[in-house]
Amino acid sequence: MAFEHYVTAGGKRLRCGYTTGTCAALAAAGAVRLLLTSRPPDLVAIDTPKGWRVEVSLTQPQLGEGWAQCAVIKDGGDDIDATHGLPIVARVVRQDGDTITIRGGEGVGRVTRPGLDQPVGEWAINRVPRQMITQAIDRERKALGCTDGFLVTISVPGGEEAAQRTFNPHLGIEGGISILGTSGIVEPMSVQALVDTMALELRQAALHSDGRLVLVPGNYGLDFLAQHDLIPEDIPVVRCSNFIGEALDQARLEGFRDVLLVGHIGKLVKLAGGIMNTHSRWADGRRELFCAHAALAGSDRNTARALMDCPTTDGCLEVLDQAGLREAVLSSLLEAIQGHLDRRFGPEGTVGTVLFSNQYGLLGLTPKGKELTDRWNNRS
Repeated sequence: MAFEHYVTAGGKRLRCGYTTGTCAALAAAGAVRLLLTSRPPDLVAIDTPKGWRVEVSLTQPQLGEGWAQCAVIKDGGDDIDATHGLPIVARVVRQDGDTITIRGGEGVGRVTRPGLDQPVGEWAINRVPRQMITQAIDRERKALGCTDGFLVTISVPGGEEAAQRTFNPHLGIEGGISILGTSGIVEPMSVQALVDTMALELRQAALHSDGRLVLVPGNYGLDFLAQHDLIPEDIPVVRCSNFIGEALDQARLEGFRDVLLVGHIGKLVKLAGGIMNTHSRWADGRRELFCAHAALAGSDRNTARALMDCPTTDGCLEVLDQAGLREAVLSSLLEAIQGHLDRRFGPEGTVGTVLFSNQYGLLGLTPKGKELTDRWNNRS
């Protein structure tokens, strides 16, 4: 049955879903009821940490000698991700005492690097889902007058393949997906989920850093770094997507004191206007910024009009080349970028930027960007 809760995002009404953690708790509750009554329940329900009740039909009920299992199909609502549609399976077995033990099985990853929700070597079933699973099982056994302990194994057929389309391999979770969720609910187009993932990467990077950090918005930045001998190899590089401001805030909180932002001018020129979320849905202003700084450099009206008509930042650079203004305008933009970065990062450290273009290559560095690269490479 469809989960009928909605949010509005981007002017659209979008249906919410429920997390892998919620699915695991629901499946575990169903499996315990099946084991204790020998009948699979038609429906099973839990109250999520968010306070919303989720009620679902179970699939794949199986009953054996001393064990039972059920599955719940992951429903991400309108926030389709790599786990949407996967069966989250819980298999329960009685054990001595009254303890509820949780482990992972097929398709659930293991933690291989520190800094995650669970310690190294543990199954990637996060703290809140573990609490939800434990509470769901405890509620079912009490309702049926049972005091037995249970071993519950959470597995996800297809999870290992799906994990390759997630951040898990990059974060150090191997062998499958994570069982996640703090609210139990998936809200479509959740910016917070992306920011939380970036914050986790920064936290991990801080464990192995001497206070130096490189941020890149995406693959263009990674490719540029691979092609240029710009930074020492021992400095961690973290992708921050469009969330420049949030990345700087989190980097400061994690104790990084030297931060270099390396990115394509199509994104980072927006920083010259103080735009710290570079997604076009939030703001653009690229041509307007080129035009304003060209005016400061003495451009004429025709050049300004040509800049405003350019569909790309590479096109703007071509216009500036024709007007003999590229160096002056880039210098002005870099100075403005530096000012906004300093205000966001604060006086406790040093932050700078490297700008490049896929067509034109290295375009320039802010003053503190040059300071950092010179210092890191022992050139000053």
